[in-house]
Amino acid sequence: MRYRAMDARGRVSRGCIEVEDPQHLERRLALMNLELIDAIETPRRNGTRRVRAGRRELIHFFFALEQLLRAGVPVLDALADLRDSAANATLRALVASLAESIESGRTLSEAMRGMPRTFDAVFVGLVEAGESSGNVEIVLRDLTENLKWQDEQAAKIRKLLAYPVFAGGVLVAVMIFLMTALVPQLVSFIAMTGHDLPAHTRILIATSEFCVHHWHILVLAPPALVGACVILARTSPAVRFAIDGLKLAAWGAGPILRKVILARFANYFALMYASGIDVPECIRICEGIVGNRVVAKATRRARRRIAEGAGVSESFESSGLFPPLVLRMLRVGESTGALDRSLRSVSYFYERDVQAAVDRLQTVLGPALTLVLGTMLFWIIVSVIGPIYGAITSIEF
Repeated sequence: MRYRAMDARGRVSRGCIEVEDPQHLERRLALMNLELIDAIETPRRNGTRRVRAGRRELIHFFFALEQLLRAGVPVLDALADLRDSAANATLRALVASLAESIESGRTLSEAMRGMPRTFDAVFVGLVEAGESSGNVEIVLRDLTENLKWQDEQAAKIRKLLAYPVFAGGVLVAVMIFLMTALVPQLVSFIAMTGHDLPAHTRILIATSEFCVHHWHILVLAPPALVGACVILARTSPAVRFAIDGLKLAAWGAGPILRKVILARFANYFALMYASGIDVPECIRICEGIVGNRVVAKATRRARRRIAEGAGVSESFESSGLFPPLVLRMLRVGESTGALDRSLRSVSYFYERDVQAAVDRLQTVLGPALTLVLGTMLFWIIVSVIGPIYGAITSIEF
């Protein structure tokens, strides 16, 4: 339902919450310290709650809830304190929704399961395992650290992509300007000389004419190609699998992406295993969070091997997922009974490797893009100045 509500200071806020009826909406808004003004019913979405929080909100939520529970505050009281102190409207709606579910008799993990857009299977499984063992605070602490780590990795990837995207955009803009504005004027002057043109100059002229007469293809083709790939990836599992394989094989970014995925896989695996979830179930849940079907297929193959009685390290070795050094670490952890510690070491290993790879790639990308731009400019200059210089030297005085 879409609603308008007013807080104690008289400020009007608008939003959308999925509830059964206006009475439930009014109750939910009361938990958020809001008074309902009016509401309009909207279509439901598969019976799931529409509240969705980002990574930063989840970090704040898990950290604050862990601190309150560690201090001995009951879950409902802790959620009430979080709701009252939350400055973010999304976080306030999230906490209010959880509180309402728990008040109706559900556990924290069951309430989280009712909001799959915010809490995935890993979150729910870990909290459920923590409730069974009485270690919810430890689970929430580990989740907070894991989300912080993910946030750092996302920042590294953004940092890696920022310069290439900017420099690539500048390069494309410069080339379009040269090919559509500058080169055509120089070409008309070159044509007046009447001399035979070298091959590289003829290629430049043909490229410029294509850009001038078919610029709409250059503008529309890239987004059309991306859109077609997105649609095919959503409708065809084979295409999605092929695209995921190309991502892992891409020069420069592919190995980094693989290491980020494996670090996330090892980190979540360690969290779930340490919480008491059995190995096949850990791998099954991780298959849905790696975000790459090629890696998910390899983990699925390893899970089948484990179900058949093979060891963890042996199964991952047969899947071709991890390099020998990481397999050695898993083998040691399996033999000593400290598999979760070995998995955390694997995650740390990949984390450091990703940082080093990002730094190396950033060092290479700058000069590489500069070299590309310089090469294009050199081609244009030689293709234009060469015929002009030949025409001038052929003039008889």
